[in-house]
Amino acid sequence: MGCANGKCCSRDSSTSDEDSGHHQRGIRPYKNKDGLTQRSLELVHVPSHNFTLQYSSLTQNGYYPDTTDRENQDSFCIKTQIQGNPNVHFFGVFDGHGQYGAQCSNFVKDKLVEILSSDPTLLDDPLKAFNSAFLATNSELRDSEIDDALSGTTAITVLVVGDTLYVANVGDSRAVIAVKDGDRILAEDLSVDQTPFRKDEYDRVKLFGARVLSVDQVEGLKDPDIQHWGDEESHGGDPPRLWVPNGMYPGTAFTRSVGDSTAEKIGVIAVPEISIVRFTPSHLFFVVASDGVFEFLSSQTVVNMAAAYKDPNDACAAIAGDSYKRWLELENRTDDITIIIVQIKGLSNSGVGTTDSEVHSRPCQIGGSMNQSTAIVPPLMHQRPLESVGHSSCSFLSLYIYLSHLFFIHCATRLVDLPYTWFLCFATCVIFFIVVPAYIQPLGEE
Repeated sequence: MGCANGKCCSRDSSTSDEDSGHHQRGIRPYKNKDGLTQRSLELVHVPSHNFTLQYSSLTQNGYYPDTTDRENQDSFCIKTQIQGNPNVHFFGVFDGHGQYGAQCSNFVKDKLVEILSSDPTLLDDPLKAFNSAFLATNSELRDSEIDDALSGTTAITVLVVGDTLYVANVGDSRAVIAVKDGDRILAEDLSVDQTPFRKDEYDRVKLFGARVLSVDQVEGLKDPDIQHWGDEESHGGDPPRLWVPNGMYPGTAFTRSVGDSTAEKIGVIAVPEISIVRFTPSHLFFVVASDGVFEFLSSQTVVNMAAAYKDPNDACAAIAGDSYKRWLELENRTDDITIIIVQIKGLSNSGVGTTDSEVHSRPCQIGGSMNQSTAIVPPLMHQRPLESVGHSSCSFLSLYIYLSHLFFIHCATRLVDLPYTWFLCFATCVIFFIVVPAYIQPLGEE
């Protein structure tokens, strides 16, 4: 498969599309004078459930009036037949930022799929493999020659394993799936943007000492004590950003990314949120795109536009064109725009409706807010609430332990002055090390 602008993932002979008997090639990618690179329509078969994925992609350089030769910092990767398995396919979009954003996004898209492809646990435990791959990629970027102090990349990645979709996300790029509901086609988000607009993410980075302020607040144009910015739709022009306690950097508008080593100190992490969906015949296609698409287009608008075209190649062009136009109308510039559209063709009812607890026909997010009952919070962020133990009982117990401990020390240091010293020491040890721990357990269960 050809690379778009040097941004398609590297491939090895054992897992390349060229070795797939079910892969159909079209014409080569083309790039116009405006920096738009589009790939032709391609197909890949999923034999385990006898359906086909038909996909196309497009990336468009952003337009910046002051730097017309600015490099596209977006990159994407489409890798079929992961580990040589015809039922496993990868789609990812990476939105770089900072001075070395292009290098970061290219490094991450290559390294992430490389680590996934070499992980022997991928098919047995995709959740663990995805999480490990993101953290390992972040470490590899840190150890590379790329300066990621103030540069990094978001990553929205989709792994198709048979009829199940695993979506791992860090940052504010997005994946959306189209669902047919009677005469309507509805958009269901497969990821949730990780920004300070989200209360859970806001609270988490505040624990790390981040200042959360918009640019206007930092510059003194608005009250910095106001910590409410409405929603992302209405306040996207000047969003809340993360700043170190005593500095004017890094100013990230997202709360998770790969890279950004300076921002890591204030809570920006590379731990992905992962959602799982089992395909049904009502699922028509899914979209993976950078925030250059979703900055001014809602998920439903993108799905509506994509549904209007039979060919995903045409759908990519239409969505990118409309995004580009809206950027120019509202900001006199455009962000880099990257989009992948994958149509799901020929999926039957076989296998639908099973009761596997790990997969769902609707998005179920692990480590995020889509389904809190299944949320897995990284150990770094998890603490047992102090309220789980009664305040009065806890205070009494603390005082009792403190006095017992003092009495034990007193006995041990004044052996010659107290009668029955050894008996008292022994009794104190029994109370302190046996009775008290036994009392703590029922308190913790209240």
